[in-house]
Amino acid sequence: MKIFSKEQIYEGDKITTERQNISSTDLMERAGEQIFNWMHLRMQGAQVPIHVFCGIGNNGGDGLVLARHLILEGYNVQTYIVSYSDKRSKDFLINYDRIKTVSNDWPVLLKSSDDFPYLKQDDIIVDAVFGIGLNRPVIDWVQELFKHFKASKAFTLSIDIPSGLYLDKAPEHENAIVWSSYTLSFTSPKLVLLLPETAKFSVQWEVLDIGLDSEFLLQTKTDINVIGKLEVLPMYQTREQFAHKGHFGHSLVIGGSYGKIGAVILASRASLCVGSGLVTAYTPKCGYIPLQTSFPEAMVITDSSEEFISDIKFDIKPTVIAFGIGVGTHPKTISAFENFLKTNKTPLVIDADGINILSKNEALLKLLPKQTVLTPHPKELERLVGKWNDDFDKIEKVKVFSKKHNVIVVIKGAYTITIYDDILYINSTGNPGLATAGSGDALTGIVTGLIAQGYDALTATIFGVYLHGKSADIAVEDYGYQSLIASHVIEYLGAAYLDLFKQPEPVVEVEPDKNE
Repeated sequence: MKIFSKEQIYEGDKITTERQNISSTDLMERAGEQIFNWMHLRMQGAQVPIHVFCGIGNNGGDGLVLARHLILEGYNVQTYIVSYSDKRSKDFLINYDRIKTVSNDWPVLLKSSDDFPYLKQDDIIVDAVFGIGLNRPVIDWVQELFKHFKASKAFTLSIDIPSGLYLDKAPEHENAIVWSSYTLSFTSPKLVLLLPETAKFSVQWEVLDIGLDSEFLLQTKTDINVIGKLEVLPMYQTREQFAHKGHFGHSLVIGGSYGKIGAVILASRASLCVGSGLVTAYTPKCGYIPLQTSFPEAMVITDSSEEFISDIKFDIKPTVIAFGIGVGTHPKTISAFENFLKTNKTPLVIDADGINILSKNEALLKLLPKQTVLTPHPKELERLVGKWNDDFDKIEKVKVFSKKHNVIVVIKGAYTITIYDDILYINSTGNPGLATAGSGDALTGIVTGLIAQGYDALTATIFGVYLHGKSADIAVEDYGYQSLIASHVIEYLGAAYLDLFKQPEPVVEVEPDKNE
């Protein structure tokens, strides 16, 4: 699913009106009616007080369309105009006149905090104050209105975006934003609904199709994409009947130190379970017995050192190499990694202490093969690219770093983001159960195993992040968030693969009887 920029959305609106021979007012009518349909289907005529707060721009116009349809359907509606300026958009004014024709109760004009209505917890608030065009700080009394919404604890539905959020930069402070229960986003989700610092302003969100020109939506390239089943299904590689393990690559997992051999076991198991034909683990001598006893499918090569990796030498020809899980930062390990990079030409996936070593020895970044995959957790990422001011700044820093060193960077989180060549791929799977020891090791193994099979590094990363999250989503149904562990994620990879071809159960939505 594409995430369109503000400029692209405006262009899409313009192209739609031209190609479909409709006015911008008609498009606004369509948008407002879609919100009404969404509410009507769920409320079934219930007489809960609905307070529709409209700004004076096009988002407010959408709210006026919604309010008019709710009134015509007999709902208990009160409409308010949040008059923060003397300027009004053309389509707002057209719909302001239209709503006057269907109700004796004209919209209430709000000009200060003295005008705020009483709101109860059982009421419904519709937030149509600001849309994606907001480009200046919210004035004080409107901030007070938003705090009034929150204090009421009423269900709050935002149209397109929670009012006060900017589309492309961090907000100044939290009081200037509506805390929404649900956001209905037109055409595509908004990036701010998917970032750690701003996602909290909407508990849930959903995309509504308002009929923008299909050719524009299909052909317009975006810098941000949300990855779901439809996006990864074409990536899946089928297997021939007479295939054998040699066709699916050889993963070499280099890592581990005394007390941290489990990380290598998890990554190696994940690599094999995701489909790598062969897996070899390279560990200190202390890892030999744990690996051979707990994971008999893997081959093991040991370092000359007992407790840490001191020299990386092997006589196999792996398809891909994972480095860093549990490896530690002993000086001899750092030296071994540097010497290894000087001669290595094999594709790399680097995690954990491998990233910490790179962040302390920036010259090593020049030795990385093109499209090396880096999978840092937040602190490791900070060490790598430096501190950031907010999520937008973080993304920009990662984009610059990725481009400078020609590497693929994974920003882990609730919506894990893969960044390469200035493009963001935002994952849609996963849950809080993944906040557990070893889940990152599993992800490293999954991406490694996919590269081993012949997936290019970027595809392997996008697909791997998806499978990792989907496996956790399936496993959590059996274990719950608190009891989910990394081993479960690996065990359910097969189910994640099978889910790619599982047909969704049909959803039967019963239209309300308008004669009742």
